[in-house]
Amino acid sequence: MEDFLDIVWFKIIDFFHYVASLLDAVFAPLNALGPAFTIFTIALLTVIITKILTRTFKTRRYQELKKEFEHWYNIRQEALKCDDSEKAKLLSKNIDQAKLNQAYWDYFLEGFLISLVTRLLPVLSFFAYVNEAYKPENLMTLFGREYIFKFKGVNGEA
Repeated sequence: MEDFLDIVWFKIIDFFHYVASLLDAVFAPLNALGPAFTIFTIALLTVIITKILTRTFKTRRYQELKKEFEHWYNIRQEALKCDDSEKAKLLSKNIDQAKLNQAYWDYFLEGFLISLVTRLLPVLSFFAYVNEAYKPENLMTLFGREYIFKFKGVNGEA
């Protein structure tokens, strides 16, 4: 079993190396414009990709949970419109305890997990790529300097 897991792990590592090599090849023409422009372009592409993923990636379960939550929320709102305020409070409390709280937490958790996949994962992936592709050794090889920007200090020293 350990050998199998080692093989799977090495395949995953190889996959990420291939993806990094592909991204290096895609962004190589932009390196002529400097590392700052290339990193800005990568950041812009990351924002565009996350916007597209966020807009298009909604699971069927998420949509069903949203409908269920809205249904029970609307029933609770109708219960609060009752003429007798004490009866309205009791009805809304029963609805909360019976279905609304469970529907809310299911809907929230599904939305949170989708948000992790569509927003956080792409951003962290591209952060990792930029961190690896533009580390000082690679900057020295590609651009002849170990930094992207160089600022002067208080005494005029860098």
